[in-house]
Amino acid sequence: MLTAYSSSSEEESEAPSTTTQNSSVSSKCQEEDDHSPQRKKPKMKEQVVETSVSRLPLPGCLLEMFPDEVNSQAEESALHGGRVRSFKHERGNWATYVYLPYHPEEEFRLLLEEMLSVARARGVVMTPQEEFHLSLSQTVALRHHWIQPFTQSLRAGLVHCKRFLCSAGRLRIYCNAEGTRTFLGMEVSNGHAQLLDLVQVVDKTMAEFHLDPFYKDPSFHVSLAWCVGDLREQMKEGIQELQSLVDDHEEGPFQLMLDCVEVQCRTGNKTFRFPL
Repeated sequence: MLTAYSSSSEEESEAPSTTTQNSSVSSKCQEEDDHSPQRKKPKMKEQVVETSVSRLPLPGCLLEMFPDEVNSQAEESALHGGRVRSFKHERGNWATYVYLPYHPEEEFRLLLEEMLSVARARGVVMTPQEEFHLSLSQTVALRHHWIQPFTQSLRAGLVHCKRFLCSAGRLRIYCNAEGTRTFLGMEVSNGHAQLLDLVQVVDKTMAEFHLDPFYKDPSFHVSLAWCVGDLREQMKEGIQELQSLVDDHEEGPFQLMLDCVEVQCRTGNKTFRFPL
């Protein structure tokens, strides 16, 4: 009751005109409407719905379909040690290559550290490979729905190939076709004929899917380390010193022995194995 009397008193004292009173009452009613629970509740409800929808995660089945999807930041070469893609990443295309894995022993790792140290002293800083392998194909772009028939074709062709042993001991310098990376590799000296047989099988599968074959006169090798840019001329100046480390190994000339017991195919983040 006190509030009612006070409000009435204020209106009587101000009382400028009927129009002003009506405007004041209309404004007050509008203010009350804005603060009424009936009007406020739907707004809160809408806000909750919008927030929950924006935070819904993608279904797992979609994430599994494209596990090699990368965002725009991941495309920056600075995030990959300066490396640049050989071909632009496209949705549904999986970078794919076929190879023979090499599992190094401690003796190999110690020799590699020594070689990289000598290269650094000459001004060439190289990064050791994260894993070591001998390539049997170029890196190609494979469509997602081709993966199963592609690997089935590889398996069928390799079933007649037998396991063998090959060795490498001569250092060589390689550079990719784009001239964006230089590699220090160890070239195969024994087992070349058997490797050509494997490449013939792989090339046959590549042809079925209209993909590029391997090089005509391949220099089979295991890449040891890499650096950004085309530094072939600079590295040639010190290749003999690095080769001396291999030839004058304390236990005799070092030979990288690769036991070829299975061929592997890496496509995206999947690895398929084909025992020989």
